[in-house]
Amino acid sequence: MTISISGFTFIRNGVELGFPFEASIRSLLPLVDEFVVAVGRGNDDTLARVLAIGDPKIRVIETLWNERMADRGFVYAQQKMIAQYSCTGDWAFYLEGDEVVHEEDLAAIRASVERHHNNPAVEALVFDYHHFYGSAQWVSVSPGWYRRECRLIRNTIRSYAPDGQYWLVTTEHKRPRNPRAALANAHIYHYGWIRRNEDMQKKLDQVSKYWADSTTMQIKYSQFDARALEAFKGSHPKAVQDWLLTGAEQELQIDPAYQPTRKENKYHLMRRIELLTGLDFSRKHFKLVA
Repeated sequence: MTISISGFTFIRNGVELGFPFEASIRSLLPLVDEFVVAVGRGNDDTLARVLAIGDPKIRVIETLWNERMADRGFVYAQQKMIAQYSCTGDWAFYLEGDEVVHEEDLAAIRASVERHHNNPAVEALVFDYHHFYGSAQWVSVSPGWYRRECRLIRNTIRSYAPDGQYWLVTTEHKRPRNPRAALANAHIYHYGWIRRNEDMQKKLDQVSKYWADSTTMQIKYSQFDARALEAFKGSHPKAVQDWLLTGAEQELQIDPAYQPTRKENKYHLMRRIELLTGLDFSRKHFKLVA
């Protein structure tokens, strides 16, 4: 039996906000049987660029965002589910517009799907994360950043998204719970925090209104706790190489006078405890069962 996988995402104003969405879509196309993209009506040529990828696996749904939905990012959940509910595969693979899959991981992902497909106890697959910060040379290791997240879920169970990041599962009309999951044995490469500083500020300005937040965070990559960063020693996916040269910050210079916040100091202490004990204090939206 052939196991089918649908890819899906949502995007709006991807060009204006500096998303590497074209690289994201291209990176997953070799793995999936279809790729559903919900493209919101916006101010730039995002829709044209998605269509220009020119792959017959891509199916576009044009949407109109609810600009009055300012409750904890629920508009992102709405757009995510519009795309997922149009997926026809046995499994659904969600990638955000700033997330990319490495070509070297595709075989491992396919093997994980095949290994767990006939075990109904496994509802989703969990990916390890590379969260890049400031430039492509640095990754965050702070427990304040989620280290693992579900990105592949069975498309034959009742699941929904309370926001853009994760899923909840409902069975027998009971209270929703986190998906029961297994490891995908692969990484997601998250590039959102290395886009050009001005593009990141535009993105944060947009996000704030969907979270009923009247005070927009002012972002300067130099204002960050250097203790939370480690040098990245791996390779980047081929699909994102061009964007790294044109759409990303090229160098990170942490301000030597920067004073870490109380929250950053807390995360630094948690990280030290993790290294001593082997514990993991990062947030999880899943339960590993296999």
